[in-house]
Amino acid sequence: MTVTATLQEQPSQAPKAGVVLELLKPVTWFPPMWAFMCGAISSGAALGQHKAEIALGVLLTGPLVCAASQAVNDWFDRDVDALNEPNRPIPSGRVPGNWGLRIAIGWTLLSLAVGSVFGIRGFLAAIAANLLSWAYSAPPLRLKKNGWLGNAAVGLSYEGLAWITAAALLMAPEWPTLRMVALALLYSAGTHGIMTLNDFKSIEGDKQSGVNSLPVLLGPVRAGQVACVMMLIPQLIVVALLINWSAPWFAAGIAALTVAQLPLMQRLLQAPRERAAWYNGTGVTLFVLGMMVSAFALRNA
Repeated sequence: MTVTATLQEQPSQAPKAGVVLELLKPVTWFPPMWAFMCGAISSGAALGQHKAEIALGVLLTGPLVCAASQAVNDWFDRDVDALNEPNRPIPSGRVPGNWGLRIAIGWTLLSLAVGSVFGIRGFLAAIAANLLSWAYSAPPLRLKKNGWLGNAAVGLSYEGLAWITAAALLMAPEWPTLRMVALALLYSAGTHGIMTLNDFKSIEGDKQSGVNSLPVLLGPVRAGQVACVMMLIPQLIVVALLINWSAPWFAAGIAALTVAQLPLMQRLLQAPRERAAWYNGTGVTLFVLGMMVSAFALRNA
């Protein structure tokens, strides 16, 4: 019997607030919030004059849009999670019945409502982000079934879209420059590799469920190599662009952070499946620090 059938048999009493918060996964909110702050800094706007907009934007990208995406993903992954992580809120029964779907829809609508507070730009950005999250998890598209497409969708939503949205909101009526868009998209591409590392923890369940993550498609070793290449190349391009844009000191800072990742990647590739989580806490930290350095480079250009 699938977890879906089991959940349908359970009483549909509302889950506790703490369980709902667990479903919304606060630990995952940091990347889009960080990217939003990078976009705000890169915009060149006087941040002190936009405190309310920045606070609301951080709320929108993390606790609302990203949280909604986590609820959407857990609902449509409930059978997969029953194999990989049965203690999660939905497969464990702590979010019973169709409450997971209700929360996913409700949080999506709430994020759209808050996005509309920013006007048409904020509303369109919230629509785009939510469309990507539903396309990633929900049929018929369910982009996550293809590791290449799914990781690209998450990288674009978490990093690029959040960065560009912040710049667009603070620069209105002007639009983000091509330089801002270029760096946002490059770091989105780098996030593709980070998402591959996140897939190592669920290889068995993904295989049984037909989710072709890169560790499933390529095997752990090759997937680890691809992840490292996907993270390295965008950073090297950023360094080259900053040199071309007459920001050599910022380029040197990102180059140093990139070089520091190399021995960590070497250690990761010795046992990629066992050390993926370790690298997320070490090498990925250097990656996201580079994002902020590049944002300041644009601000000071």
